[in-house]
Amino acid sequence: MNNRPRRNRKSEVVRSLVRETKVTTEDLIFPLFLLESPSTSIEVNSMPGIYRLGLEKMLSEIEECMRLGIKSFDVFPVVEEKHKDKTATKSYDDSFFYLKALRKIKQEFPEACIITDVAMDPYSSDGHDGLVDKNGNILNDETLDILAKMTLAQAETGIDVIGPSDMMDGRVGHLRQELDVNGFENVSIMSYSAKYASSFYGPFRDALDSAPKSGDKKTYQMDPANQREALIEAELDVLEGADFLMVKPALSYLDVIKTLKDNFELPIAAYNVSGEYSMVCAAAEKGWLEKDAVMNEVLLSIKRAGADVILSYYAKEFAKKS
Repeated sequence: MNNRPRRNRKSEVVRSLVRETKVTTEDLIFPLFLLESPSTSIEVNSMPGIYRLGLEKMLSEIEECMRLGIKSFDVFPVVEEKHKDKTATKSYDDSFFYLKALRKIKQEFPEACIITDVAMDPYSSDGHDGLVDKNGNILNDETLDILAKMTLAQAETGIDVIGPSDMMDGRVGHLRQELDVNGFENVSIMSYSAKYASSFYGPFRDALDSAPKSGDKKTYQMDPANQREALIEAELDVLEGADFLMVKPALSYLDVIKTLKDNFELPIAAYNVSGEYSMVCAAAEKGWLEKDAVMNEVLLSIKRAGADVILSYYAKEFAKKS
């Protein structure tokens, strides 16, 4: 017997020599939830080990993560109900705590890559990513102008990458133009190209208190049954000026990650979302899974499918154990 693949598995040293896929801290983006109260820290009940943080606490968290090798962060605002309205006006109010905090974070950590979210839902009294009319319809083109104001306000804080997660048609081109004509041509766009209407977002919506007040998001987020449609969305984003193409969620859509990787030259990002994180935590708490081993396998599977960048709530934990 001449062919014995087991020879390349006989020890950890040999296995590491021939390992095809490796995840490092450089591949990871750590999502963070920002509170208005500067010194507050509140654990997300449905996401063990993940906290909503005021600015003071977040600066400390970023500093610790930077020492561990995590250098990219996606900062999401936790907006209190009193600040929300139908047109998300706080999203582009320069005096609002989120924009002020972004400016401070970039001042303190200019070497970090700070990514922001562009969508109406954290600021909207309707809880939708777009503008809602009196009949409950999501208005696409009217939403674009609000997203453009939001994008420009975020760019002015000095952040590095915007992440339009709204799934409105034409938004990448609209936002690219807004950035360019205002002198922010170096701000990148990490487009949520294939964002599915998934059941895995529940804990994230708990963290931000951003669930829709009525209806669902199926008229703008993608149908989980569709794969080829992701090619249409991604191609439009490429043509409109995106710098990264994202698939969200990651684990149930590994085939979509591979499809985009095989068809486009841009870096592929994947969001290992809250529900994917929380179900592993819950099983580990029951003693049904070994959390660290599953964490590593999950991240490897996403990287192996073709993701160049992974947004994951495991990022800090992975860095500590690397």
